[in-house]
Amino acid sequence: MLKRNVPLAVVFVTALLLIVAFFIPHRPFGDLESRFLNWYAIVSGFTFLLGLDSLTRHHLTRVIRRTEGWPYSLLLVLSLAGTMGLGFYSWIRFQSPFALRAPFMWLYTYMIIPLQATMFASLAFFIVSAAYRAFRVRNFAATLLLIAACLVMLGNVPLGSSIWRGIGELVHLVVPGVDVGKFAGLELFAAVKDWLMSIATAAAVRGIGIGLALGGIAMSLRIILGIERTYMS
Repeated sequence: MLKRNVPLAVVFVTALLLIVAFFIPHRPFGDLESRFLNWYAIVSGFTFLLGLDSLTRHHLTRVIRRTEGWPYSLLLVLSLAGTMGLGFYSWIRFQSPFALRAPFMWLYTYMIIPLQATMFASLAFFIVSAAYRAFRVRNFAATLLLIAACLVMLGNVPLGSSIWRGIGELVHLVVPGVDVGKFAGLELFAAVKDWLMSIATAAAVRGIGIGLALGGIAMSLRIILGIERTYMS
């Protein structure tokens, strides 16, 4: 009973104090928010250690039991131990792990950064695949999305200006009275792109923002009132 009710009471009282501190920014409630932020930093530091302990024990168990994919778990544990060892050595030897001559900095520069770059480069293929699936012409909405995406891309690259100038030259051949320079200066693709980004996209972003805010308020109320208890499992 206590194991279930005490966390709910702590959440309710903490949320109530934060709400009071927000609407009454005077003593003794005025500095409650900064105090809770300090406590949050301390608690989050301990949760990091708990996560590190859980991760290490999980993968060590996989290595000991020789479950499927255990070499990857072994590589993760060895990499973690090596990174921590170099970090502590650099801290003791150079007073900081991020000193330019520190071994940890060498590891960060020549291994971690290239691995991050490789991962983000791989994400490009997934982005292209997702864009292909999203832009396929399946219905009217997908057609509008495809047209808008093409217009935004044409408005952002110099190729769009070249195509618009070519259209102006074709119009000049049909209607000689049309000035190619003035026609090219209209930059229709760039104007449409600006309109889409400042009007249509802004309206959609505001709608999404309002939805997110309402969802956040609803979820906060569920947590404060003890209806949402998944964080206790």
